[in-house]
Amino acid sequence: MTGSPRITPAEITGIKGALIRRFAKKKLGQVPASVGVYWHNQKVMMAMSGVSAKVEKWDACDEQLKSFAHMAVAARVGCSWCLDYNYFEAFNKHLDIEKAREITRWRESDVFSPLEREVLAYAEAMSMTEPTVTDEMVASLVAQLGEAVVIELTAIVAFANFTTRGNIALGIESDGFAAACGLAPLAQPTAAERSA
Repeated sequence: MTGSPRITPAEITGIKGALIRRFAKKKLGQVPASVGVYWHNQKVMMAMSGVSAKVEKWDACDEQLKSFAHMAVAARVGCSWCLDYNYFEAFNKHLDIEKAREITRWRESDVFSPLEREVLAYAEAMSMTEPTVTDEMVASLVAQLGEAVVIELTAIVAFANFTTRGNIALGIESDGFAAACGLAPLAQPTAAERSA
């Protein structure tokens, strides 16, 4: 990665820009570089923000499972922005931070429950090219969580792929949200885990 976005962030101007800057600073403490990148096409940015706001309101699936699934996608695809932001959000939502920091090496870590491992495997399987989801994966999750939860979980993972892949294509990297909160760095995968 280049260390800076592939499209230079635009100046966020006007009344709408002032509102967005104020909202970002209140929620995140800063205006992410990604906002400036997407500012070049405000219709796209607003539509993506609108979808994101709707996704945040879904409540059938446990918040921790959704957070872990999104982070698993980000780790698999390689989106440092999404990993950083979701780790920061896990902290702010009072989720299990020790588990959240281990997402990047979940196969080797002993902190996850069997169900959490299934959710992480499902998120990764959906994120492969070609997807490697099996009938058995879905049947097991439905048996444990129910159809409505699995539908929501699937949509969360699909949304995570939508956002992470766009960030990677545009060169959008971590803005340091977690570090700004004094969170311990995310655990790093071992060489064996990276080759899996």
